[in-house]
Amino acid sequence: MKARIAILREMGLPRPYDRSRPLEIVEAELAPPGPGQVLVRMAAAGLCHSDLSVINGDRPRDLPLALGHEASGIVEEVGPGVSRLAKGDHVVMVFVPSCGHCVPCAEGRPALCEPAAIAGASGTLLGGDRKISVGGNVVNHHIGVSAFSTYAVMSENSCIPIDKAIPFDKAALLGCAVLTGVGSVLNAGGLMLGQSCAIVGLGGVGLAGLLGAIAAGAGQIIAVDLSADKRAQAIALGATDAVDPAAPDVAQQVRDLTGGGVDLAVELAGAAPALEFAYQITRRGGTTVTGGLPNPEARITLPPVSITAEERCIKGSYVGSCVPIRDIPRFAAMMEAGRLPIEKLMTHRLRLDQINEGFERLAAGAAIRQVIVFD
Repeated sequence: MKARIAILREMGLPRPYDRSRPLEIVEAELAPPGPGQVLVRMAAAGLCHSDLSVINGDRPRDLPLALGHEASGIVEEVGPGVSRLAKGDHVVMVFVPSCGHCVPCAEGRPALCEPAAIAGASGTLLGGDRKISVGGNVVNHHIGVSAFSTYAVMSENSCIPIDKAIPFDKAALLGCAVLTGVGSVLNAGGLMLGQSCAIVGLGGVGLAGLLGAIAAGAGQIIAVDLSADKRAQAIALGATDAVDPAAPDVAQQVRDLTGGGVDLAVELAGAAPALEFAYQITRRGGTTVTGGLPNPEARITLPPVSITAEERCIKGSYVGSCVPIRDIPRFAAMMEAGRLPIEKLMTHRLRLDQINEGFERLAAGAAIRQVIVFD
C-alpha cells in the first residue's frame, strides 16, 4: 500500500532546518505485514530530541531512514500469528520491541532486549526485514517504528494497546517522553515520598520527569536548565526551586537549598556536562540517574573516590527502565486521573508537511513537545 513518509537522506545539514529541509515528504510503498507484524494508521507523532540527534548527526544511522518513534495510532491489519492485537485497537508505539526471550527480557528488563538493539541499529524490524521502499529503493526503519508516516508496518511487540477514550495526541507522548522521563524518576531512581529530587534538563522528557517527581510526592524538586523560560515553566508546573547551571557556585547553591544535595538527581539533557552537574549536586549516599543520550563520543570526568567513600550510585536508564506493557497503562491511568498532566507539555500541533519547521523550533529551544496530528 501507499503511505506518505518523512524520509531523511542526509545527516548534518545546516540550520535553520526550515530552509535546509533535511526531511522530505515522499510517497512510499509499504509491504504487507508479515508474521508477528501489524499495519498501523498513525494518529499522532511527537517530535523528540532523539529524532533531532539523528538529523544533526549526533547519533548516526544508516540512510535513507524513515524517522520518528513516539506515536499513537490504530491497528489496520494484522499479520499471521499476531495474537495480542486486533484490527481497530488503539495503540502506543514503543521503540524497543522486546522479544521476550533473550536474557534481559527474561530478567524483566525489556528495554535492554538484545534482538531489538541489533534490529534498531540495523534499520530493520524485529524480525530483520524492511517494509518500506521509495522508487524501488529500500528505506530503513527508525528503531522499529518510523512514526512520521501516515501508515507504518511494525512488530506487534512495538505496540501497546490503550483505552480508546485517551486522546491520540496525549497518548503519543506516553511512548517516549513519559516512559523515559517518568520512568527514570520512578523506576530507575526509585524516588520515595518526601525525598528531594533534581531534574537536570527541562525538555519534553525532563519536564515529564518533573511531573513524575510531583506525582511521587517529592518533598523538594530542583529544576535545572540553561533556559530561563524552561525554568519558569518548571516552577509553574510545580518545581519548588529552579537554578541556572551556568551561574557562579550553582552546585553549592543547590547543596545549600537541600541541606547537602538531593537524594536523587536525574539527568535528562543528553549532554555530558549536565550529567557531571547532576552528580555534583547529589548528596552523600544519594543516586544519580542518567536517561539522556549524548553524542557517543562524549566523555565525563568524575572523582571515583566519592563513589566509594560517599556510597554514591550512578545508574543508566534506557526507556525509563520501563516494562512498557505494565508501565504505559499505569502512566495512562495516572494521566487520566490528572496526576500526570502531560498535555501541559504540548506547545505545538503540526501537519506532517510542517515537520522541518518543527525540528528547527526544537533545535532552537522554542518548543517543549510538538505533536504531528494526522487527519
